[in-house]
Amino acid sequence: MDPLVIAGKAYRSRLLVGTGKYQDFEQTRAAVEASGAEIVTVAIRRTNIGQTAGEPSLLEALPPSRYTILPNTAGCYTADDAVRTLRLARELLDGHDLVKLEVLGDPHTLYPNVVETLAAAETLIKEGFKVMVYTSDDPIIAKRLEEIGCVAVMPLASLIGSGMGILNPWNLRIIIENAQVPVLVDAGVGTASDAAIAMELGCDGILMNTAIAAANDPVLMASAMKKAVQAGREAYLAGRMPKKLYSASPSSPSAGVIGSAARN
Repeated sequence: MDPLVIAGKAYRSRLLVGTGKYQDFEQTRAAVEASGAEIVTVAIRRTNIGQTAGEPSLLEALPPSRYTILPNTAGCYTADDAVRTLRLARELLDGHDLVKLEVLGDPHTLYPNVVETLAAAETLIKEGFKVMVYTSDDPIIAKRLEEIGCVAVMPLASLIGSGMGILNPWNLRIIIENAQVPVLVDAGVGTASDAAIAMELGCDGILMNTAIAAANDPVLMASAMKKAVQAGREAYLAGRMPKKLYSASPSSPSAGVIGSAARN
């Protein structure tokens, strides 16, 4: 499959996965391996990557030598909190500058606060961070985030953890058609068919966590998602046939069909 390029680096996998909600680090490791993901997100406010001495670190299960660790600001509700969190992540990860920004609007829907997101993105970009940003599916906001320097725009398909799939494919298509940076669906994917549809729309990739971690068999679901993302990308590149209510032309050629001469 053609590579996904983010901030100048190429990745073979277009599936990015989160590391929360698993039973333990061992299940996390197994699911990530089955997904084929090369980029894994880490909620700095919820997961130990070295800030809590004496406790198991996620980096032991998912070493940075093998994976691109993508610190995120899950649980942040203001621009200031998000900026502080990612500054800490950069210190913990020895200057790592690729980050995922999300600033939430409320704890019930986890819908993004785009005003605070824009403010945080501007600050982080000025400080040299390469910002991948979670946002609403508003095409105007998505374009603005690209214009201020975000390296990838990540609109939701539906609410975080909802598993509702893609509720507004039309807005996603507008965002994709107008973007000059990668567009990755972030949030709302529930099963493999959702992932395939997102990729068929032209998304450059997908980030998911709950769809895998909350499955009855997370490792098997991770494998299914890997295949769905690959199939969806290939279908997008191939270009689907037009939709028609019916077709007067048979799919097989009629010339030379036995009995055709008699009918003519």
